[in-house]
This record gives sequence, structure tokens and C-alpha cells, in this order.
Amino acid sequence: MTALVPDLAALLEGKIEGDARFDDYTRHLFSRDASMYSIMPVGVVFPRTTEDVVVAVRAAAVASVPVVPRGAGTSLAGQTVGPGLVLDFSQYMNRILDLDPVARTARVEAGVVQDQLNQAAAPHGLMFGPDTSTSNRATIGGMIGNNSAGSGSLTYGMTIDHVRALEVVLSDGSTARLEPVDENERSRRARASTLEGQLYRQLPGLVRENADAIATGFPKFWRRACGYRLDRLAEEFDLAKFVVGSEGTLVVVTHAEVDLVGKPRRTVYAVGHFTTTAGAIAATTDALSCEPAQVELMDRTILDLSRQKIEYAGLGDILHGDPDALLFVSFSGDDEDELIAKLDQLTDLWERNSHGYHTLRAVTPQQQTALLKVRKSSLGLLMAASEGTKRPLAFIEDTAVDPAHLAEYTTRFKEILDSHELTAGFYGHCSVGCLHIRPFVDLAVPSEVNKMRAVAEQIKNLVAEYGGVNSSEHGDGLARSEFNREIFGDELYEAMRSVKHLFDPGNVLNPGKIVDAPPMTDNLRDSALAPAKPFETRLKFEVVGGMRDAADRCMNIGLCRKSTTGAMCPSYIATKQEEHATRGRANALVKALSEPDPKAALGDERLHEILDLCLMCKACKSECPMSVDMATLKAETLSHHHDRHGIPLRSRIFGSIRALNRLGSATAPLSNVPGRIKFLRRIMQRTAGIAAERPLPVFRRRNLVRWNRERRPTGPAQVTFLADSFTTYTEPHIGQAAIELLERAGFAVELATGGCCGRSSFSKGLIDDAKAKAGKLIASLADGDTPIVGCEPSCLFTLKDETLAMMPGDARAQSVADRVKQVEELLTEAIDAGKLNLREDSWLAGRKVVYHGHCHQKAEVGTAATMALLRRIPGARIVELDAGCCGMAGSFGFEAEHYDTSMAVGSDRLFPALAAEGEDTVVAATGVSCRQQIFHGANRDAWHPIELIREVMR
Repeated sequence: MTALVPDLAALLEGKIEGDARFDDYTRHLFSRDASMYSIMPVGVVFPRTTEDVVVAVRAAAVASVPVVPRGAGTSLAGQTVGPGLVLDFSQYMNRILDLDPVARTARVEAGVVQDQLNQAAAPHGLMFGPDTSTSNRATIGGMIGNNSAGSGSLTYGMTIDHVRALEVVLSDGSTARLEPVDENERSRRARASTLEGQLYRQLPGLVRENADAIATGFPKFWRRACGYRLDRLAEEFDLAKFVVGSEGTLVVVTHAEVDLVGKPRRTVYAVGHFTTTAGAIAATTDALSCEPAQVELMDRTILDLSRQKIEYAGLGDILHGDPDALLFVSFSGDDEDELIAKLDQLTDLWERNSHGYHTLRAVTPQQQTALLKVRKSSLGLLMAASEGTKRPLAFIEDTAVDPAHLAEYTTRFKEILDSHELTAGFYGHCSVGCLHIRPFVDLAVPSEVNKMRAVAEQIKNLVAEYGGVNSSEHGDGLARSEFNREIFGDELYEAMRSVKHLFDPGNVLNPGKIVDAPPMTDNLRDSALAPAKPFETRLKFEVVGGMRDAADRCMNIGLCRKSTTGAMCPSYIATKQEEHATRGRANALVKALSEPDPKAALGDERLHEILDLCLMCKACKSECPMSVDMATLKAETLSHHHDRHGIPLRSRIFGSIRALNRLGSATAPLSNVPGRIKFLRRIMQRTAGIAAERPLPVFRRRNLVRWNRERRPTGPAQVTFLADSFTTYTEPHIGQAAIELLERAGFAVELATGGCCGRSSFSKGLIDDAKAKAGKLIASLADGDTPIVGCEPSCLFTLKDETLAMMPGDARAQSVADRVKQVEELLTEAIDAGKLNLREDSWLAGRKVVYHGHCHQKAEVGTAATMALLRRIPGARIVELDAGCCGMAGSFGFEAEHYDTSMAVGSDRLFPALAAEGEDTVVAATGVSCRQQIFHGANRDAWHPIELIREVMR
């Protein structure tokens, strides 16, 4: 901790409504954004009000500490890292204060997320025009700081075109409202003896004195997110628009009044398939002649990566052949016939000019889902191709030229990369001449750093040759600001330096960006990170560099901060705290594992606090483009925490869940009495930390094992059914239904009762115990060759995932993992083969069935098999909920200190989704935890999908 921290902390203490943190872990979490840079801040303030921002800016000035405003921290050029006091607007200042559908405006706090605003505007047929690929986490304040654009900029322009007024804090801590003013109003404001008054007095003269440089010095291409926009100020005295794109170096934006635009009722897509990337780019001119809304490119690198992820597997099912590149062309409007006519026009034009070999038409939302999901995730998918510290870096990814020159420009761009033996992924916005080209570079190698700089300079010169821009939507930041003097010329650059000095004479606001920047090769993240100290882990991490590099795969693009789709990251959704997102936890682990004694660091209580709210839902394993598996990382970390601090009683209890459930079954119904007596529940909470509010499972005396002994075997086993710890003792009817269905389908079923898979022990960090249990179960299963199925996803898929991490290289474990199948797959095949006949007139006919998938199932194999089985129910309407994690997560929801978080997660999307359903709607869920949470939090009974199939059997 620096010497400045005590003084700054004292200046803030008791004076802000929000929070201020100066511990080493928080500082490390905010030392990074989605760029290749890392700078340790002094501390972080999480303001709740404008007054908090005022206090923070004034305190920083007194302590001679810079201020670094920050939204979601997804900037790619290093705009939101710096050595001062970070202001994180996303945690608290995230309210939509007013939305006027008649005036088509909204007033928002700086931390409002773009999709959040779009959701609020959608019922009025409106939206915010700029459409970034990071719309599910990018904040409006960050978009203003960056002058973001996105795929729709051909139609809607950039953020600067949609800002009406800004409420800001100036560098001296005073506040101002920036908006367009006429000359009379400017003169009136100029009379004030304040910093704001000084701006209104001196800026007009600065513009006049530099009129020639302003007229000639800016790059000619319109799509600019670089420098200070003196060109716009010369057209109209509007300080709100002027500070857009200033990256927090001139003002701190607290509130924004923005324009909204009409949301087109329909959008249709033509997706051209091409054998080369150059061929796709060459087809852009024809596409633009049809007046599209967007023209987007995706090359083979992105396509191949998408095929490796469960989350994006749907794309492969709809593409034709094996394209080397795709060109997405969209048409938006209210008249579907007109849009279809444009699709016809483009298809005919491409065919006439021999562009591509196939054009896929995506007209309905259902046809577009898989396409758009991958297109919006191009950055993350490209990052997933990283190997160790060799990553696709953002330093030449934001250039733009006139689309008329794009094909030739891109050819020469690639020649430069080839001359340096660099590979790169190509994607982006062909419609506006902006391709995001990210070469793979290893910044831990000094020669690679030098190569990066050489390429940056060559590309900068190439851009200038074509009259393009070096920063077209991602800003200057630390990656490109160094070149601004050369790009704008001395006179215009000095005018920009004067602007900075006028707004910020003390150089308090985010210094080193846009003007007076350090070399682009300073403050590199990978170069600064100390080599990892070797130490032994209990689990095998299948990445270069072991456990630390498994955490350091995170490139901070912040997808774990989304909150409207998928399940990642449930604790962040509940708390909105950076440290409770996968990104925050991964960065915290990187810090711990970089310490001189990483084993001791893993026992640190502050680290344990950061990891504590991780539900181990495994959503990050599939939804994080980098596949950062926080559940496994947490289990390993907990094991080292136990080594240092001992194993808590409650962890031992939950780790022994199979033995406890077996005992509960053997002593039922007496064992169910404590769960119904409030006094005993309060004792359980005091002694073992088990939440008194949470209903306990009901033990069944006639469990699955007993039931199985009573029936006659049907022949040599053809299927092995896993008798998991929950289905067996608390929900045996589900297992019975599955086995009966399998036998009706002609399978002879063997019940595998060889013990616990180790999942419960694993989740509590009891890895040695989990390994022993898994080893015993594997030994009991290893001699067979039948498919292994089960009804509880967390237990079944442990055999495919955690067991292999605990028993790396074990041939028996691998053989068992290869045999694991979902029971739904076998039953669907049997129905389709006519071996199982379902009634047309069951009580489910005509009913709606909503299905909530288990997070582990989604992470490991997806929900397609379960949905396919449910869709076999005659007459039923099946809908899969996109309602995130239920929040239960096994033992997590039973733990007293986690109960509120568990319920908050469920209340975010799942409970409201179920509350919106009528009483006749049937709820289905594969996970025992999910069904418990649905009953407790939504007061609905949830069926296992297997039970529903049993219900409709003839």
C-alpha cells in the first residue's frame, strides 16, 4: 500500500455515501481492463451520488492523486487503468432516472448498461442507437468516454451523435451541466468566475486561433474516436458533444441525457458464405449498394473457435459447407415485404457478380439466434485461442478506411502481418471500413514487444495513406495516444494539449491518455507479471502454466458482468460487485498465485472473501469465451485454505452428504422431524450454519436401492444407472421412473450403488476425500462397457469433468467418462424407434411446459437432449427458460450466510419468470437443487422431465 493511501482514505472517510477500498486485492482487480495494460491504482471509490464524485475528485486533488473514471472496464486500449483513484460507476450509479417516449430521450446515471436502457425503451418502440457487441455490460458513461459506435453505425452513427446533455464533475470538484448553447447563453456562462466559466471564455478563442489546423488536421474519414473533437466544437458550441470520446481526461460524467431512436420492428439477415476472407470483403460494395443497416465480417478463425464451444454450437447446424468467412448483411425496417425484397436484391447481385458460394437467409428471430450469438461474441472467441501469454492483442484493431478501399487496404494490412510472421483473426464492420484485426503476440518476450511496436507504426502509416483513422471506435487510450502528434500534426496536437490544460490544469483527470501519453509499450500486463512460483496442486490444470495461467486466461472482456441472458455470473448479478464476477475472482487468484509463497497466499482471508460467493455453478466454463473454470479454481483454493486454517464442521457435514442421506433414509420418518421444528432448525443454524429459513430435503425410507432389490432383473445389463446421493435417498421416484422407462424401451438396467461421486466433497474443497470417493466409484464402474446414465446432472457429469481433474491420466476414469450419456438421449432414441409409445390424450396435451436447465448440465453438454425429449410429449408446448442460475447451487443455498444471496439470484430472473406463468403451466427442472429452490422461492412444484415422460406413457 502506498504512502498516499492513509491520507486519501482519511479524506474520504465518513464523507461519501458509497464505498472506498484501498486493500491490495481491490487495487489489483482494478489495475486491469480488457486491454493489454495493467497499472496499479491507489484505491477505488464506488460512488452512489454526484456529491460522492465531487468529494473523491477534491480528495484526489489534495492528495495529488489522479482520478480514473470507469464503467464496466471493457476498454480495449487501456483507457480505464491508471495510477490514481478509480471511480467505479457501475456498482451503484446505474439508475434510469427518466425516459420520455414522446421526446425520445432518457436521463441516466453513468453506470447504466446499454442493454438495460434498451430494455426500458423497448416497450415504447425505442432504443439507444449505438449498438456495441458489449451491450450487455457496457455502460452509457463508458460509451460516452469512448465515443462508442458498433455494428449499427452506418445507420445510427456514434455515441457523440446521440448525446443531448451531460452532468459532469470538473477537475476542481465543481459541477456543471454541458449542453448546446447559443452565443448569448455562452456569454452569460462565461461571466462566471469558475472553471466552467473559464471554459466558456477561452474555448471560442482557442477554436478561432486553430481554425486552419482544425479544418485540415483531422483524418478525413468520418468514423473517428480519436483526439479531442475540436472539429465538432467549431461547428456548434456544444460542450456535451465536445467531451464525448475524451476518455475521462476532461470531465467526469455522472449523468447523461441521450436521444433514443425508433426501434425497427423487423430485421432480416443475408449471410454470405465465402471461400476466402478477401472474397467476403470484396462483396461489401455490392452489399452497401442495397442500403443495409449493417455489414459484418467474421473469418475462419472465429468460426472454428465457435464450433468448440457448447454455447455457440447451434451455428454449425445452419451453415452450408465449410466457409472461410461469413458476411452478415442486415436490413431493418417496419415493412417485412420491403426487407425481403432487399434480401432478394442482394442475393441476386452476389450471384451475378460471383460473390460467395451460398447466401443463407435468416428472417425469423429463431433463425437469427445462433448467428447473432456468435457474431456478438467474436472478440471473446478470438481471445479463447490464446496460449499462455501469446494472445490476440488490441493495438491495431480499430483502424477504419473508406469501404471503397477496404479490400485493397486489408490485403496490404495482411502483407505487413505476414512480413512479421504474425497471424490474426479478422472480424468487424465492413459497412464502415472498420475491421478488428488482432495479431497473436507474446508480450512476455521482449522481441515480441519490439515487433508489436514496429507493426503499430507501419499500420498507422498505412491508415494515413488511405485517409483513414487509427482509432475508429475503441479510442486512443494507452495503445494509440502516443501517435496522436504525428496523426494530427504539431499545431492541432498542441491545440489539444491546450484543451487538456484548460479543462484540467492540475492534470488530475486520467492523465496519459490522448495527449502527453507514455510509449505504447509501457505498463504492459504480461511483461509486468512476475513469473509464477512452482507449487503442487491437487488438481490437474490443462493449460500452459498450471493454476495461475488457468486464472490468467481471463482477458477481462467482462462477459461475466452480463445480467440478462445465460447463467454467468450469478453472484455478480446479485451484488453488482466486480470481485463477485468471474473476472474479479480470476484476477484475485492471479495476484495470490504471483506471490512469493502462492500456497500460503491461497489461504488468505481476503481472497477467501472474494471467492466465497462463487456458487460453483460452472456457467463460466461454457459461457466465458476463455473457459475460465472458476468452480475448479475455487475447489483447489479451498483445499489450500483448509490446509492453513482447518476444515470447518459444516464443510465436513456437506462433504459427507451421501452417508447422511443414507442414514436419514434408514431412520425415516423420524429423521424428517428436525426439519419441521423451528426450535431445532435454529439450533442447526447456530451450531452448523444451516439456514433455518431453508426447507430440508425429505428422506424416503423406501429408497432407490431398496426398491431395486425388490424387483426382478431383466437380463444382462445394457445400461448402468448411477444411484446418485440425492435421487437415491430423497427422490427415489425419479430414479424409478427412469429405470422403468428404460426397461420399457427394452434395456436391461443395472443400478450402480458403488458410492458417492465425490461432488459434494469437491465443492467444499475436500479434494483428497473427493478423490478417494471418486476412485472407489470408478473402480466399481470400470469393468463394464454399458452406457452410464443418471438423473442428477451434478453427479453424472462429475464423472466427465471433476473426476478426470482429480485422476489425470487414469485410463479407468477416462473409460468411465467416455461411457457417460444422458438418460434423455436413450429415451428419445427409443421413442423415435417406436419402442416407447406416448399417449396423445395425456393430461399434458395442450399444456405449456417451461423447462429450467441445471447449470452443470448447461456447462458440460447443454440442454438440447432434455429439450428434445420434452418435445416428444404429444400436444405439449415446450419452452426453455433463459432465467439464469436458480441460486441454490447444492449446499450454497442451505448455508446461513449465503441464504440471502441465494434467494437474490433466484429472484433476479427465475422467480419472476415462473410468477408470470399461469397455474396450468407445468414446470420442469433436471436438478434437485433447482427443484428445491423453485418450490421454496416460487411456490411451484417442479417435475423432473423423466417424470413427465413417465406420465404420458401408454
